[in-house]
Amino acid sequence: MRIGLIYDTFDAYPWADDDPPDADAEYEPEETVDALAETVRYMGHTPVRVGTAFDLRETLHDGLSLDAAINISEGAHSRNREAYAPILLEMAGIPCLGSDALTLSVTLDKAWTKDLVSAADVPTPPHRVFSDKTEVDADNLPPFPLFVKPRYEGTSKGITPQSRVETVEALRTEVERVTATYEQDAVVETFVEGGGEFTVAVVGHDPPEALPVLQRAVEPSTGIGLHALEHRGAPSADADWDYDLGGTLAPALEDRLQTLALRVFETLDCRDFARADFRVDADGQPWFLEVNPLPTFAPDDTFAIIAELMGREYVDYLAEVFEQGLRRLDLTDPSS
Repeated sequence: MRIGLIYDTFDAYPWADDDPPDADAEYEPEETVDALAETVRYMGHTPVRVGTAFDLRETLHDGLSLDAAINISEGAHSRNREAYAPILLEMAGIPCLGSDALTLSVTLDKAWTKDLVSAADVPTPPHRVFSDKTEVDADNLPPFPLFVKPRYEGTSKGITPQSRVETVEALRTEVERVTATYEQDAVVETFVEGGGEFTVAVVGHDPPEALPVLQRAVEPSTGIGLHALEHRGAPSADADWDYDLGGTLAPALEDRLQTLALRVFETLDCRDFARADFRVDADGQPWFLEVNPLPTFAPDDTFAIIAELMGREYVDYLAEVFEQGLRRLDLTDPSS
């Protein structure tokens, strides 16, 4: 089959001087695209490097022919941006691995996502949404410390050491920074302390499978996940951070995190692959933070680390994940 690769590299979009400094943080290095192409070839198919959703639109107009596509495109400049590629593929009748446009749009909205998973009995920190600092009511806030982040962003965009706030005055300052810099609402939630930060990848379907839980290092003075402070474009990305990885992950906690990740995956109708992030409090209670149905497949990130833990070659393991997606789409020989 001809399998299209839909993706955004760091140089894919022109940015204006007044765009956020981390505007391109969600995008991928060429090494990720190379890994996807190598995996498709390993599966016995032909990779077709399409590029962004905007490139997809143009090449479809010019007669692009694909049997299927793997979409990791984040899009740009809109809260609907993650839906661009899957909608175009759907309109063109091209089957696509990964979640569809509705799931991608809903999960990019951190506030809606929290409401939906909370209704499915997944614990998530209490939160508020503010479009301006003047909306902050000191008498109607979740318990401090609080954490402030943009409503419609991923890859830790907008996160700095100051994102954790201890006072109403600091909260208003951070809400003003986020709403002005990112031109969107700020989500404010209780900052969960005491038990560390974890990410859980989920793959497959009928039923999906939660992969081994990965614990993330945190910066000791703030407790913020180190990955959130080191991301591309962050003012503190080049800092020489100390970090704390916490203790050994207890089997009971890993089971609980995997159970909750699967519930999130199914509640939001994710498909084929996703990653859910959690923090754990001092009593061992996990709290859901957010889910990413467009996780990176970079050769040094979550899925590559999990493959290494399993003693698998990365391309071989990634091929297995994608083959499951092709089976869901009924694009493989059931006897293979």
